[in-house]
Amino acid sequence: MTTVASSEGAGALPTPSAKPRKSVTGTRLWVAVLFLLPALILLGALVVYPIGYSIWRSLYDADGSGFVGLDNYGDIFSNSSTLTAVRNTAIWVAVAPAVVTALGLIFAVMTERVRWGTAFKLIVFMPMAISMLAAGIIFRLVYEQDPSQGAANAVAKAVHDTFVSSSVYPKARPNATVSDLKASGGGSFTSTGTVQAGTPALLPLVGIAPNKLPGTPEDAKAASGSGVTGTVWLDFKLGGGGTKGQVDPGEKALKGVKVEAVKDGKVVASAKSGADGVFTLPASADGAQLRLPGSNFAAPYDGIDWLGPTLVTPAIIGSYVWMWAGFAMVLIAAGLAGVDRNLLEAARVDGANEWQVFRRVTVPLLAPVLVVVLVTLMINVMKIFDLVYIIAPQPSQDDANVLALQLFLSSFGGGGNYGVGSAIGVILLLLVLPVMFVNLRRLRKERER
Repeated sequence: MTTVASSEGAGALPTPSAKPRKSVTGTRLWVAVLFLLPALILLGALVVYPIGYSIWRSLYDADGSGFVGLDNYGDIFSNSSTLTAVRNTAIWVAVAPAVVTALGLIFAVMTERVRWGTAFKLIVFMPMAISMLAAGIIFRLVYEQDPSQGAANAVAKAVHDTFVSSSVYPKARPNATVSDLKASGGGSFTSTGTVQAGTPALLPLVGIAPNKLPGTPEDAKAASGSGVTGTVWLDFKLGGGGTKGQVDPGEKALKGVKVEAVKDGKVVASAKSGADGVFTLPASADGAQLRLPGSNFAAPYDGIDWLGPTLVTPAIIGSYVWMWAGFAMVLIAAGLAGVDRNLLEAARVDGANEWQVFRRVTVPLLAPVLVVVLVTLMINVMKIFDLVYIIAPQPSQDDANVLALQLFLSSFGGGGNYGVGSAIGVILLLLVLPVMFVNLRRLRKERER
């Protein structure tokens, strides 16, 4: 007889009991949540809540008492200051990251070719240790208009004066009471009468203090002789005295003043006054009018208006490049250290020159690193505020305006409109999100490789 074993028999397998769920690392889920909770609370308090509140606040008016919907966003794109901020922010995003990345790439490659590469890296990276506030103060001084204070204009003036001679006496002018020299346009002065051979012309000038004359001027000398001559001098001396329009003892000569002889509107001859103020023209100048061209009196070259309406944004971008080029260089240099040198040597063996190796081998291999640097800098410049606020002077601040600065000015800088400020913050978030999405997508692809 065959017997059927009971399910409760000795050969039956016991039913497994339910166990607490664990993560892939073997940690219980509630333990993982417990450890993540402080970070999640901070994330919610410092990121999620401010974003949500800003979106909500952007739908209300300045004091938050009335719901206005999307009117604040409409105000942003109808306000000239905000439109300028949008335009300048676009310039920042398009120019600054590209320039910094390109310089970082060049510096990283250079440091591999020179023996003092470590010192070079240290010098280029050093500005990263400086805060935005300190960098802004530094470059506000660098861009100072006065060449005696601003380094940029001191260099510009030195280069300009090397190739273009500066005016001799920028503040001088004819003594109108005794001289027949009259203004004739372009800063020049022309005599109403004509010069005659044997009759020295007298060209008295004023407007300069005798102790402010350049160099060590000599006493003026009255011209003489049968030719076409004359004297250019400072018709004034300390302590007064003498006769106006006449060369008196103790009055100083004006050396190097250009004198032109003009007939029928054309220059027929020219000469410069000597150390004693005397000039001599050729015989062809007989019967001509005398003209002192404006180059004798033009204001000295004071450099470039770096912080004026036209150049203020490029100037501030220059300070940003100075600060962040070292950051780009270090990241790119780290990527360059991982490049397979055999590929570079193989390209050289195949006949490629150094430029071709750089363009066709080095840059493609560094593309992932270059994208990281570029994207990071794009996010960074979208919220640039410190440099613009500190460097741009008040008259040019509207021309240098960016979205982050406009947010501050609308909310806290006298505007008092928290609705518009919140709307600008939301727009900045929307502008950053696509860049962050691209960056995260790229990181995921790299992990999957």
